[in-house]
Amino acid sequence: MATSSLKPSVTASSTSPRLTLQSEVIAADSSTIRSLDWERSRFDIEFGLRNGTTYNAFLVRGERTALIDTSHAKFRDTWLPLLKEQIDPKQIDYLIVSHTEPDHSGLIGDLIDLNPEIEIVGSKVAIQFLNDQVHRPFRSRAVKSGEELDLGINPESGVQHRFEFLSAPNLHWPDTIFSFDHGSGILYTCDAFGLHYCSEEVFDSDPGAIAPDFRFYYDCLMGPNARSVLQALKRMDGLPEINTIAVGHGPLLRHHLSHWINDYREWSGQRNKGESYAAVCYLSQYGFSDRLSQAIAHGIGKTDAQVQLIDLRATDAQELTALISDAKAVVVPTWPASPDAELQSSIGTLLAALHGKQLVGVYDAFGGDDEPIDSVAGQLRSQGQKEAFSPLRIRQLPQGGDYQRCEESGTDLGQLLTRDKTIAAMKSLDGDLDKALGRLSGGLYVVTASQGDGDSLRRSAMVASWVSQASFTPPGITVAVAKDRAIEALMQVGDQFVLNILREDNHQQLLRHFLKRFPPGADRFAGINVLEEEAEGGPVLGDALAYLGCRVEQRMEGPDHWVIYAVVEQGNVADANAITAVHHRKVGNHY
Repeated sequence: MATSSLKPSVTASSTSPRLTLQSEVIAADSSTIRSLDWERSRFDIEFGLRNGTTYNAFLVRGERTALIDTSHAKFRDTWLPLLKEQIDPKQIDYLIVSHTEPDHSGLIGDLIDLNPEIEIVGSKVAIQFLNDQVHRPFRSRAVKSGEELDLGINPESGVQHRFEFLSAPNLHWPDTIFSFDHGSGILYTCDAFGLHYCSEEVFDSDPGAIAPDFRFYYDCLMGPNARSVLQALKRMDGLPEINTIAVGHGPLLRHHLSHWINDYREWSGQRNKGESYAAVCYLSQYGFSDRLSQAIAHGIGKTDAQVQLIDLRATDAQELTALISDAKAVVVPTWPASPDAELQSSIGTLLAALHGKQLVGVYDAFGGDDEPIDSVAGQLRSQGQKEAFSPLRIRQLPQGGDYQRCEESGTDLGQLLTRDKTIAAMKSLDGDLDKALGRLSGGLYVVTASQGDGDSLRRSAMVASWVSQASFTPPGITVAVAKDRAIEALMQVGDQFVLNILREDNHQQLLRHFLKRFPPGADRFAGINVLEEEAEGGPVLGDALAYLGCRVEQRMEGPDHWVIYAVVEQGNVADANAITAVHHRKVGNHY
């Protein structure tokens, strides 16, 4: 039991100057310990982080005390001492585990060693996962939606802290729960509503600064689970007024709360239109299955196709049967060659629910003891199902190129699923309007972008004609990029790219090359004369008339394109006497 008052705000540094800690009071009897990871550049599905990230934990003190989540193991040497400054670990009665992903649960084992009597509270699935993670006995309590944990009344503030739990599976792990404190009005959501943004600002005081990262985080992690987001929002609607969402990553949401909640509701509603969807399966805590599945799902979602992530370990047989049988496409990982009885039962349920009209795909989980991928693919196609994409073979520890290949395979699948809808939309445009719109002309360009190096290298290219100068000071341009373009993932706020301007008298070969359909993960630049070191952000085409090196400043969302505003930071012209190639169309319903 603990009733002592909170310590004042404190900031501590680790031996690395770019790993810091921050402790702040956020409400009566409630504080946060934020682990600030300033330089982390990759996370989850290998999407890039422009602004680092944070791992947020929370202390709530009533008559009894609860700690909500811990931190990443990289903060062990500083986080545990700071926790001890705030409270004697033996006085912590409960550890509420929002979910068991290592960036939030990395120090649970250490906490159990410091306080063997602590009771760990989490979903049934979370408790199961922890048994495999911490390798030591611990006291536990499994909770589900509607159940409560009462910490009692804090004797100093007089506030009663009573937690109500909400099940929120797949946001973005199958074991996730939300925890609502009726005493403070704070909803603790861990990953949901979070963002990878490292700053000492505890709250969302500058929404404009964090909005691009908030959206990017949603698109990568929450968007593929839009159905689950809507279910969680429905449960949240049944709570009393929420005044703060205490997230596991980034600043806490308080000053513009309704805006962020409405964004989730709107974005998820858009992604959940219609009945057709692709089921992307994974195995929690097995190899790289969860991360690779997220990349595939993210690629599908870019095409406006619906997607549902399914954990084969945590989904019960009845729900699994319904989700698989109703799906238009099913993607599965390789599973262990010798699965346990429970997983074997789930695999049997999966195979039994498949039918001949579905598209099926398979990817390597890289779990170390996988059933051969060709064997799994054969079982999936036993009823004559068509192949969604070629089996995604992972031959070494997954790197940037592997995640790019998975994402692009997902995009190809999504385009198959939405093909009829896309054609219908093109035909729906009024004939006269279509012809008039087609009279808009533009130059011909090739946009190139590159990130990382070595095994983590990701790069792409696309032909563009919807390009315009947009500002004089600083010099800026806009580029319209279709949402399902592979290069879109490399053109987030802060990213660099190169605009290669094609010349009228020598552009046909480049145009033919970059307009062809590339297999997922293929090198777009094979056989092309490129200057690798000429500009930051991407390759310069040796046969281009000129190039502009650009940095993305803003993104505006349209129905099917992102309008990218970028500041031009460098440029050069190869031939001052040549002129830019021009693209003339006759109709406006396609390029």
